[in-house]
Amino acid sequence: MALSFTLAEIAARLGGEVRGDGTVRICGIGTLEHARPDQISFLTNSKYRSQLAGTQAGALILGEPDAEATSLPRLIVRNPYACFARVSALLNPLPEAAPGIHPAAVVADSARVDATASIAATAVVGAGAVIGAHSVIGEGCSIGENVVIGRNARLYPRVVVYHDCVIGDNLIAHSGVVIGSDGFGIAMDEGRWIKIQQIGRVVIGNDVEIGANTTIDRGALDDTVIEDGVKLDNQIQIAHNVRIGAHTAIAGCVGIAGSATIGKYCQIGGSAGILGHLQIADHTVISSFTLINKSIREPGNYTAIYPFSAMDDWRRNAVHLRHLDEMARRLKHLEKELQSLKQEPSKGENT
Repeated sequence: MALSFTLAEIAARLGGEVRGDGTVRICGIGTLEHARPDQISFLTNSKYRSQLAGTQAGALILGEPDAEATSLPRLIVRNPYACFARVSALLNPLPEAAPGIHPAAVVADSARVDATASIAATAVVGAGAVIGAHSVIGEGCSIGENVVIGRNARLYPRVVVYHDCVIGDNLIAHSGVVIGSDGFGIAMDEGRWIKIQQIGRVVIGNDVEIGANTTIDRGALDDTVIEDGVKLDNQIQIAHNVRIGAHTAIAGCVGIAGSATIGKYCQIGGSAGILGHLQIADHTVISSFTLINKSIREPGNYTAIYPFSAMDDWRRNAVHLRHLDEMARRLKHLEKELQSLKQEPSKGENT
């Protein structure tokens, strides 16, 4: 049976001011365009205010600037988008997992699994591993030796955590995540690559979410560290000895090379690249597809995206780009000549 709450009950749980009929019952959430009378919708940008007139939603989540833009029952909050996220979680809780170890799971005798944790079929938990209270280890997961996983973690099917890694409370790791694989460490000797053993760990704080098929390499010597509240999208590569500061959010397909340090509260757009051994200041925003090849010391918004154009135009511009250095030298030479001409006395001054 679907969960439902009155608007007043939602306000009591999550905060906000009810205006209009607080007894309207809500069992779902939808967009302004498609919401039904038993659903709640939200407005986060006043430029879409005109859509309020046509919505069929039973109630709305609004900010104070839009509070009187409709007569529908509404919840007035400081941050409508954050409230929408909380209402969605309230109406759509994760399914409960039965505590205990499935008979088809393989758990080492020396592993410690809390009695409230759930270990699904075909999961493997290695020797000395610790699984905290109410954590859920999905089908086909592999938890290496001496791994520590905190409380309320949820690992979806086929997550792999290598040996010795340490994970805090409330982790969400989606399918295909690999934590603690070897970093890319090799040394050339006499025409052959020699593998450098990766003997660090991955250490992950509390309240971290990791998207599907994201990989986090273990440190070469020191640890790779993901601090509290970090949110990682799908298909991200985090190399060895990277440190990501608390509450940073990184979109899909980003690549972060070894020993880079990302500050706190940063936002990194999809497919951006950060070279190794760089430092990114707290509160930095990096646009999608931007390549960062030197450290960012001051917070701000950074973009290095070349706009697309028609193929013929792009080819002509590419030719010009190849000659920018030569053009800069010629321009500097012309500036010197012009300055020299300005400094020469006129004919009238010599008579």
